[in-house]
Amino acid sequence: MARKNEMQSGGQPLICGIQQVGIGVSDVAEAFAWYKANLGTDVVIFDEKAPAEFMLPYTGGKPRPRHAVLAMNLQGGGGFEIWQHTGFTPRGPEFDPMPGDYGVYACKIKCRSAVRAHKFHMDGKAAVSAMYKDALGRDYYYLTDPYGNRFQIVEISDEKAWFCNENRPTGGVYGGLVGTHDMEAAIAFYRDMLDYDLVHSDTTDEFTDLSALGTPGVRFRRVLLGQSRPRQGNFSRLLGTSEIELIQALDRPTPCRKIFENRMWGELGFIQICYDIRRMDALRDKAAALNRPFTVDSMKLNPNFGMGDAAGHFAYNEDPSGTLIEYVETCRIPILKKFGIFLNVGKRPAEKALSDWMLSCLRFLRK
Repeated sequence: MARKNEMQSGGQPLICGIQQVGIGVSDVAEAFAWYKANLGTDVVIFDEKAPAEFMLPYTGGKPRPRHAVLAMNLQGGGGFEIWQHTGFTPRGPEFDPMPGDYGVYACKIKCRSAVRAHKFHMDGKAAVSAMYKDALGRDYYYLTDPYGNRFQIVEISDEKAWFCNENRPTGGVYGGLVGTHDMEAAIAFYRDMLDYDLVHSDTTDEFTDLSALGTPGVRFRRVLLGQSRPRQGNFSRLLGTSEIELIQALDRPTPCRKIFENRMWGELGFIQICYDIRRMDALRDKAAALNRPFTVDSMKLNPNFGMGDAAGHFAYNEDPSGTLIEYVETCRIPILKKFGIFLNVGKRPAEKALSDWMLSCLRFLRK
């Protein structure tokens, strides 16, 4: 993505926000159309068909051809990396994932009014759950896409969490529900690696919503993590704040399993949570010091790597239960490709957010 000398070095690593959640699908065009219509992700940062060359630890040791689209919702929040294996027919999980299984069980999406968003999805004949309240008293419900992926649509009233108001029912990605086998280790990882230093709630109980999702009578420990300080960085105004909700099944009658067990990265379902970051060299050192070293590192494999018209570096590591976390250091994204106009951020101060008018130029990438 970016050449190393274009990126700043020195200083502490900076986690700027959730850039995207990866979703493996069997038809990129069909999935993009559904997410655009139902979740407003119509700003296309890149659309590329090329081999995934550097993910060999997770792709059977071979480069795999794929088609990937990164789509954002300009109201704010992370986007979706809609990802399709094109060299073979991607497989779903070997079992029906339930709350507590290890990995991203559901993707959080923010909305200003859960009642309005719920009605919008019901009117559109989408599969939705009843309405619930979380530990902070916020309304939320679950939306299931045509491919079996669940989204928790949660009401976020804090205007600082939003970039702009286009009067759409939902914003972008706000976090995820992540299954873990070791709650204390997971809390430490998301705090120390990703700066979720605020515990909003820590409750052990049976939960009505998790019971309705296939685990009646099962007790869970459920921990909601947030941030005590606003995110910083070039894209922080667009990506905004986020949260991670960790769930650990305590007495489930069926053993918990890894959702991507016996499958390759990029197959069907939620693949990873990806963070926009600055200072990849420092982040590499931090990951190693936390005993969560990078398992994939594009800077070491190819410093001049590119992702279509976007540019930057990427790396991966894993949380204590094997959930994949991606880190992307963005250098350049297209604004008006046909006129050769790109937004270059590699030499900008790492902590400084891009101006709203600059970020608003992303509207020219709408499809």
